[in-house]
Amino acid sequence: MEKKTTDDGEPVPVPVIAPVDRFGFLKQQELGNSPHRFIKTRSSTKYEKEERRVTKWRKMIGAGGSDWKHYVRRKPHVVKRRIRKGIPDCLRGLVWQLISGSRDLLLMNPGVYEQLVVYETSASELDIIRDISRTFPSHVFFQKRHGPGQRSLYNVLKAYSVYDRDVGYVQGMGFVAGLLLLYMSEEDAFWLLVALLKGAVHSPMEGLYQAGLPLVQRYLLQFDQLVRELMPKLGEHFTQEMINPSMYASQWFITVFSYSFPFHSALRIWDVFLAEGINIVFKVGLALLKHCHDDLVKLPFEELMHALRNFPEDAMDPDTLLPLAYSIKVAKRLEEMKQDGEKTVAKPAQTTNPVQQ
Repeated sequence: MEKKTTDDGEPVPVPVIAPVDRFGFLKQQELGNSPHRFIKTRSSTKYEKEERRVTKWRKMIGAGGSDWKHYVRRKPHVVKRRIRKGIPDCLRGLVWQLISGSRDLLLMNPGVYEQLVVYETSASELDIIRDISRTFPSHVFFQKRHGPGQRSLYNVLKAYSVYDRDVGYVQGMGFVAGLLLLYMSEEDAFWLLVALLKGAVHSPMEGLYQAGLPLVQRYLLQFDQLVRELMPKLGEHFTQEMINPSMYASQWFITVFSYSFPFHSALRIWDVFLAEGINIVFKVGLALLKHCHDDLVKLPFEELMHALRNFPEDAMDPDTLLPLAYSIKVAKRLEEMKQDGEKTVAKPAQTTNPVQQ
């Protein structure tokens, strides 16, 4: 620890500031004088390109998002293409609120968030407090016990557990709320969480967190079927090794890749997820398996499980992973499986009570 002196000459310890990456996560190790320390610095050309991209986005969304809806109606394909290329980080929080529908919810419900945080109590408060320190523990915003990050995360999760008592609180929600808080205020993060779980734009996500995790179960069954249809050799290998998606893919759906996935990759996935819905989670999961297919089909159980929980960095690089994901078509097949599932559920009801209309 470095030292400085006071006016009377007494040494005072000065804390060493730990190095962090551009997103605020603590770096695993300091590169020091290693020649590799310059690898990830941005060239002036890349910086200028990024500035041009930000300018295009600012024109597209207008001041405070005033032009967004008009632009989306006029040029939806341009918006989709730009989102898939990645939203500029400096605009990400605002754009996420615009594409999720949460900005409208916020404006329609003034004072509701404060009411939930200040005046209501939740049966989940102790569970939330217990889990707070487990959410992005290596990020400077959430590191300090009872610090501003942990307080904000507690407030958002507590408010939602009161707002929707049927869902309450489930541990995976912390990573979703935590991710949002890195890009927006507490109140904005709360309403985006509401927009996602209640389905303001896309299918409601609340089933991911309800008792028994019913939507997780459905998605995992669908994902398993897609693996067998699109990668039959790998699907057969999974059967032989007694591997099913619940053993490696549950967190993909519950946290939308925000848990133990490279943060810059998770952000790119979230850009598309908020704009296009849950299908991107299926696509990315399938793309990961496809990228590593030839290695995975050779591995025995223990090595296979390790590989499925620890994908190589090149497989998770968004510039490699996302184009592969976009090339995988799942929408039609998922809709077919959803309809088949609804028919299966409906049949017992008709059998047990045939006169019910």
